[in-house]
Amino acid sequence: MKNVKFNEKGLIPAILQDSNTKEVLMAAYMNQESLEMTLRSGKATFWSRSRQELWVKGETSGNYQLVEEIRIDCDNDTILVMVKPLGPACHTGKKSCFYRKLDGQILDNKEDGDSYNYFLEKAVFLKKLYQLIKERKDKPIEGSYTNYLFNEGVDKVCKKVGEEAAEVIIGAKNADHDEIVYEVSDLIYHLLVLLNIYQIPLEDILIELEGRSK
Repeated sequence: MKNVKFNEKGLIPAILQDSNTKEVLMAAYMNQESLEMTLRSGKATFWSRSRQELWVKGETSGNYQLVEEIRIDCDNDTILVMVKPLGPACHTGKKSCFYRKLDGQILDNKEDGDSYNYFLEKAVFLKKLYQLIKERKDKPIEGSYTNYLFNEGVDKVCKKVGEEAAEVIIGAKNADHDEIVYEVSDLIYHLLVLLNIYQIPLEDILIELEGRSK
């Protein structure tokens, strides 16, 4: 941290780049505290000059930018943050904030492809499912199976996780595509219920998985 040259306001420009595609995603400012938080949490964290407060990218949207590596330029006054994006970096929903040319022309971003958008939609749905389960916990609905599980408690949920895991194994041994898809879906649902019981954010699981890929 000693070699980082913050400006007179205690800030340093930070550029986010996709560690896989090398696409530049966004630019913002960090101060010493936000840089330390970024290093500690593994989530890109910045200093808002307008609000005069720290902000974690993706804290409200779930589109966290998970830090792979941080580099500093030759003058020690700009940093490059290599990230694995869990969603769009731009508040407009674009993958990158740099989706326009200087003359205003909108870039097509064909290199992203439909597959990225499809994956993103499904990732967002998983987050929505987690939130829906959380809502059932906070605002019970009569006749809801999810509320039944919460009322029964962790022992019942753990039992269901075990049962569904066994069903996945049976489906795999049968080499049955549809059966595997169905049973894995059941398993994921019950795991999301278990996470909600202990108030473990879905992002914590994704961050752990990302960390294992390094």
